[in-house]
Amino acid sequence: MECPNFLSFIAIIAFLLFNNDIVSSKEIEEYNYQIGSKYGPDHWGDIRKDWATCKKGNLQSPIDLNDKRVEYVHLLGDLKRSYRPANALIKNRGHDIMVKWEDDAGGLWINGTQFSLLQVHWHTPSEHKFNNHKYSMELHIVHQRAGDQKYAVVGILYTIGRPDTFLAKMMKYIKMVSDKKDLEVKIGSVDPREIKRGSRKYYRYIGSLTTPPCTEGVVWTIIRKVRTVSVEQLRLLKEAVEDGFEKNARPSQAIKDRTVQLYQPINQY
Repeated sequence: MECPNFLSFIAIIAFLLFNNDIVSSKEIEEYNYQIGSKYGPDHWGDIRKDWATCKKGNLQSPIDLNDKRVEYVHLLGDLKRSYRPANALIKNRGHDIMVKWEDDAGGLWINGTQFSLLQVHWHTPSEHKFNNHKYSMELHIVHQRAGDQKYAVVGILYTIGRPDTFLAKMMKYIKMVSDKKDLEVKIGSVDPREIKRGSRKYYRYIGSLTTPPCTEGVVWTIIRKVRTVSVEQLRLLKEAVEDGFEKNARPSQAIKDRTVQLYQPINQY
């Protein structure tokens, strides 16, 4: 008579241990942007071994793009892009909203090498700073190079003002996935050429992804002109993500010995 009770006891203990393992595994996958939290930016490198670069890396992003420390150049040349409309989807990743192209949407060329366009997503407030000033929003246009899978990201910063035209076209789709983590919706053809830059000037430096695993070797291009986004558009983006991720910008990282270049067309010197 004691065996069934003993076996039941063992089964209960095993169940509890198993579920604790599940909880621990789930917790270790999480990160947030809350300063002081054990899952916050200062501790991303401690959460998982393969995120150690977030803490130990020497080429981390974002950074403060201070004009007193930049090297003015004109040899980089204008940013060469070859985008085209392609089918895309929108996804609520919990920590941000992403538009991802499913078909070939073209790309850009850096030093003669093509990087294919993958996706765009938004951060509020901006992650990069201009002369120690943070802005209301930052758009990241993410590209990847075939072969070694290296990344190139174009960043555009925004301040409050008139609505952004590209975001205006995405608003109805953002509403579809608002507050619904992991939901993705096919949205048909999206033309990346509708993302406006407004300036030929840009900063260029080598950094990292700004979310775990903080992979380094990313070629960053930050457009110098600050564009505008409306209060309504900003509110929609913040309401769409999970609670606690309304502010999803990683703090500035140390520049260390890196060179930051500012491309300025020769006829503008």
